[in-house]
Amino acid sequence: MEMPDILHEQRRLIMTIARWTGLSLLVGVLSGGASGLFLFLLDQVTQIRQIYPWIMAGLPLAGFGVGWIYHRLGQDVEPGNNLLLDEIHDPKKVVPLRMAPMILVGTLICHLFGASVGREGTAVQMGGSLADQLTHYFRLTSTDRRILLMAGISAGFSSVFGTPLAGAVFGLEVLAVGRMSYDAIFPCFFSALVANRIALLFPIRHMPITISFVPPIGWASLASAAATGIVCGLIGRMFAQASHNVADFFKKRISYAPARPFWGGLIIVVAMFVFGTRYAGLGIEIIEDAFSSQIRPWDFLGKFIFTVVALGSGLKGGEVTPLFFIGATLGHSLSAVLPLSASVLAGLGFVGIFSGAANVPLTSLLIAIELFGTEMGVLASVTCVLSYLFSGQTGIYRSQRSGEKHHSATSRI
Repeated sequence: MEMPDILHEQRRLIMTIARWTGLSLLVGVLSGGASGLFLFLLDQVTQIRQIYPWIMAGLPLAGFGVGWIYHRLGQDVEPGNNLLLDEIHDPKKVVPLRMAPMILVGTLICHLFGASVGREGTAVQMGGSLADQLTHYFRLTSTDRRILLMAGISAGFSSVFGTPLAGAVFGLEVLAVGRMSYDAIFPCFFSALVANRIALLFPIRHMPITISFVPPIGWASLASAAATGIVCGLIGRMFAQASHNVADFFKKRISYAPARPFWGGLIIVVAMFVFGTRYAGLGIEIIEDAFSSQIRPWDFLGKFIFTVVALGSGLKGGEVTPLFFIGATLGHSLSAVLPLSASVLAGLGFVGIFSGAANVPLTSLLIAIELFGTEMGVLASVTCVLSYLFSGQTGIYRSQRSGEKHHSATSRI
């Protein structure tokens, strides 16, 4: 290549980076601010529910109310995360701005009344919808808009969990199974870093998880990490399939959309009356207990069932924090048969179940490193990769495309 061509190429690169720095900065500020506000309000409604636990009896009516609002005003944004993925794969029209306030209010209401749902779906939808509004102001092409949506997803994930590296990779990795899209790598990383810093300006705290001791890498620890990965992959696959089956059941049996979360909420309230409120809301306290104290061996199954019914019936929130709960408690339970400490296995389950259920092994590995430290990197990599391989093609996001089948990838090793 001639020197003038090289200089011209570098000038174009600098101009492109400058342009995307500005756009990514806006995405990070918008997404981080929305996530910070959401996490602050989520903490407030959780405290109210803990002070007045009787309020959870109102979950069926709360579910009906949220469902009615979406039925009347938000049918086009009802698909949530899947709508964002569809628009990235096949850009058609700008995601309506009302997605952000509707998912914010809907999730807060569901958490106030004790639904077993998460929070990443809310942050991702707010980040993606707010980022997409920039399309109007900067007259972006469909290709640029696709990158902007990916940056919004990264920013939302990063800021809600306090994991900027994992958030950046999540926006690149979640689109297709077995394939990453690197054309958005700079906007995703920059917006994720900015969003995380902006969210921390709010009076919030992320999960303070500590693993006191990680054993040296040896055959026993690697075998335990591998076994955990296989179990997590199978459970993650079951969770994704069960979520889809329950959602299909509600849609088939109940034609009036607002009635679905009503009946889902009623089932959960009856279950709470019988089994208690241990699986209501995020369950952060039990996640923390899985790393430090005794839990019930069936906790992972209880959260599994409560979450599948909640999300399948249409109650609003996310899947990831419940998956962290399921994984951490499952890992803790595996310490009864595997030669690793309960805290280490809880950490491996924490990320392993997400890797399998969402088909995002690299994101999950980075979560382990950012939350638990680099000492967990090798063991977590074994768990996340095997969980991904054993989870099959089914994932929690229906619009996630199949870039490459899991086992066709391993056949080339």
